[in-house]
Amino acid sequence: MRFALQIAIISILSATLLGCSEKASETVVNKLPDTLYVGTLYSPTSFFIYKNDTLGYEYERIIDFAKSHDKKVIFRIAPNMNSLLQMLANDSVQLLAYEIPVTAEFKDSVVHCGISNTTYQVLVQPQNDSVITDVTQLVGRDIYVELNSKYESRLRNLNNEIGGGINIHIFNRDTLITEDLIEMVSNGEIPLTIVDSDIARLNRTYYNNINIDLRVSFPQRSSWAVSKGNEWMADSVNMWAESTTARSLSKELLKRYFELSKGLPQASINLKRGEISPYDSIFRKYAPTIDWDWKLLAAVAYTESHFDPSVVSWAGARGIMQLMPGTARAYGLAPDEVEEPDPCVRAAVLSIKDLIKIFGPKVKDKQELTRFVLAAYNSGAGHIIDAMALAEKYGKDPCVWYDNVEEAVMWKSNPQYYNDPVCRFGYFRGKQTVTYVPTVEEHYLNFRTKSK
Repeated sequence: MRFALQIAIISILSATLLGCSEKASETVVNKLPDTLYVGTLYSPTSFFIYKNDTLGYEYERIIDFAKSHDKKVIFRIAPNMNSLLQMLANDSVQLLAYEIPVTAEFKDSVVHCGISNTTYQVLVQPQNDSVITDVTQLVGRDIYVELNSKYESRLRNLNNEIGGGINIHIFNRDTLITEDLIEMVSNGEIPLTIVDSDIARLNRTYYNNINIDLRVSFPQRSSWAVSKGNEWMADSVNMWAESTTARSLSKELLKRYFELSKGLPQASINLKRGEISPYDSIFRKYAPTIDWDWKLLAAVAYTESHFDPSVVSWAGARGIMQLMPGTARAYGLAPDEVEEPDPCVRAAVLSIKDLIKIFGPKVKDKQELTRFVLAAYNSGAGHIIDAMALAEKYGKDPCVWYDNVEEAVMWKSNPQYYNDPVCRFGYFRGKQTVTYVPTVEEHYLNFRTKSK
């Protein structure tokens, strides 16, 4: 069911980005419809596509809700919160699988339901021996926030509450997003920033050198929502949310999305014996299928898993080539075969062969084509196709990776760009892919110069 849903979702992404005004089917009173139309937003916590699989904390929970009632789901993705609420008001969707704040602003238009999530605004600071533990210690400190953001508003109010003294710095750059400021704290470019706690928790899985313990705001509750008059549907969601199965799933997903490390694995390799791995013969066997040097294929495997067949990523990718479940199924692998090196490499090579077919007609330079294929292997072809379209639209070369499409991939974490009509696959955190391509190239160069 899940695979079929993903196909249906991907097929409607283009239409939803342009704005969907189709009316949902009439429902029988007090009975869930056979097809549930669900509204959401692209975001790293709710709904996104990664390596051709659909993921997200909200996505996986709503799929479980639908499965528990044996219902189908069609997602309709809005470009912003106002549009999302309008879709609910227009009956284009029946349920919002997105964290809608529980505030007076929304109480007259929606009925909140499901598991309530509580967030705070928190201080993001370096994890060291001088961690700030009280808001009064912010006096004399430099804190950076985005212009006209809720964080700027909260910081100014906080400054007044403690009698002044906070040095408030405002970033006014269209391409800057909250996650960029967190990265800047991690890299030591700025000392402090303020973000929502759920965003902070997610980003700590990428940057383990930040501290996010200090709360600087009152709590804010949020949850899914249905429209007024559909309280019976809210009751159905609430019954599911209170079940042991749903609570267990939510706990598992919180760990998966907000705790497990998402960075590339780090390790070293010993090439003194002239061998790269115990699987060199497998790489030699399958690399000619795609006209690659087998050492390049080995470099991909090393970057993905460090040749550990038992590795399972936060997203569910497995085996030495880190195949996502959907990819493994698409290339004929049974679940118990993914951790076997030979079939795993064979399936990965078949997927790379298809990526070459996708990008080859446009990217003629062989070295550039390899870079595009590597990027797509890491992110999924859709995001690279989006980035090529963005690059072309904004005056960059869509057939050159470094400083061109590479930069456009980074834009896809910004709503200004992933909601652009030329994009079909929505939000994507491009930083890892931008790091991935040169990392594979570096390992490949190392393998070529130091191995047989």
